[in-house]
Amino acid sequence: MEKTIFKNSTKGKRGIKFSGAGVEEKPLQDLIPENHLRKDVVNLPELTEPDAVRYFTNLSRQNFSVDTVFYPLGSCTMKYNPKINEQMAALEGFTEIHPEQPEESIQGAMELMYELQNSLAKITGMHKVSLQPAAGAHGEFAGMLIVKKYFENKGENRTKIIIPDSAHGTNPASAKMCGYEVVKVNSNDRGQVDVNELKNLVSSDVAAIMMTNPNTLGIFEEDILEISQLAKKHGILLYYDGANLNAIMGITNPGLMGFDIVHVNLHKTFSTPHGGGGPGSGPVGVSEELADYLPVPLVEYNGEKYYFDYNLNNSIGKVKPFYGNFGVLIRAYTYILMMGRDGLRQVSEDAVLNANYLKEKLKKEYKLPFDIPCMHEFVLSGDIQKEQGVNTMGIAKRLMDFDIHPPTVYFPMIVSESMMIEPTETEAKETLDNFIRVMDQIAQEIKENPEQVAKSPLNSSVSKVDEATAARKPVLKY
Repeated sequence: MEKTIFKNSTKGKRGIKFSGAGVEEKPLQDLIPENHLRKDVVNLPELTEPDAVRYFTNLSRQNFSVDTVFYPLGSCTMKYNPKINEQMAALEGFTEIHPEQPEESIQGAMELMYELQNSLAKITGMHKVSLQPAAGAHGEFAGMLIVKKYFENKGENRTKIIIPDSAHGTNPASAKMCGYEVVKVNSNDRGQVDVNELKNLVSSDVAAIMMTNPNTLGIFEEDILEISQLAKKHGILLYYDGANLNAIMGITNPGLMGFDIVHVNLHKTFSTPHGGGGPGSGPVGVSEELADYLPVPLVEYNGEKYYFDYNLNNSIGKVKPFYGNFGVLIRAYTYILMMGRDGLRQVSEDAVLNANYLKEKLKKEYKLPFDIPCMHEFVLSGDIQKEQGVNTMGIAKRLMDFDIHPPTVYFPMIVSESMMIEPTETEAKETLDNFIRVMDQIAQEIKENPEQVAKSPLNSSVSKVDEATAARKPVLKY
């Protein structure tokens, strides 16, 4: 187990020593106001440069990442990040510019943003796209602001947002932040929105219905056209959570399904870095009727030059400084160009194939709540194993002993002891077969020796922790 950096500290060691600056030294109190000076001693570790580098390098090797292990984290599309994306993002023409430069001096960057806007509009079936939002939840929030301003302009006081019981937690949070009352619609026995219940919930008080399709169970909403027609009949906007776009690219799109607003997770569907702090990117797209409400500015082209267009009379304004997380935009655009139209469709087809392959193999040992074809991900239940003495968390911890990142667990909450598994399209059949073998082995271990499995992980630097105590009494300072 790696010691903390403070335990590696030895008094008197240092990484580098600078010679004198050649200027007169003055007391710190003469240079900085008293109220900005620390009163306590800074307890910093003392190490040589090699010691510090080795410490953090060794620590990083304990991480699970998509570059090192299989990472089947459901609902998050932890797909491999092609290194050509990084090479493009590192080009001097992109790294050595500033967002406050004149438009004439950043035409290349603006062309990239313009083309990415248009590409995302085609992929989603939307009329216009803004690249500003910094993450999926941020895109959701921008979408809800658009909904709110749209109905305010119409003079309609709509106060409710309908959200399925299987939705991502950010959906109700985004709606609530905009002042809406959240109304839950339940799933039916096929894991889809119960349309009959939905019909009883729609009214002139409802501003929007927020949906993910395929939904968070990995199941395609077969009644989506009926739902969109129902929404339009009552003047309700339909919002598309784009977290699961990886399942449908080139096959169908939210526009064809009748959605009015979409957010896209570039850090999920379009292979930009994900996890470890991000950054994310959540562009928001809208139908033609709502284009005037998008955040400003949009990037436009007049046939001679690219320019920032602030002339949107009903815009919700800026939702982020400047124009979005530009480094992420470069990576996403590179991915789209490398894949092309046919490649993006194959991405979705392969993701769906991989998920169904795993589902069919794993349902022999684990409970499958909805035994129907899935899309890019599916949900198992650990109910059988829990009855044998090990819950879903124990299964997840045991997977770590085999150098496999656990899938999403206990979500969606409508399935007990849930495990949400998404292999993505980037994994080879050999990787999937190894995952099946490991999952089957864990199921067998639970049958034979549940007490031992419950102690997992057995091979990691940190053994099983008391999660309740860790959450309530975190040690934030050593």
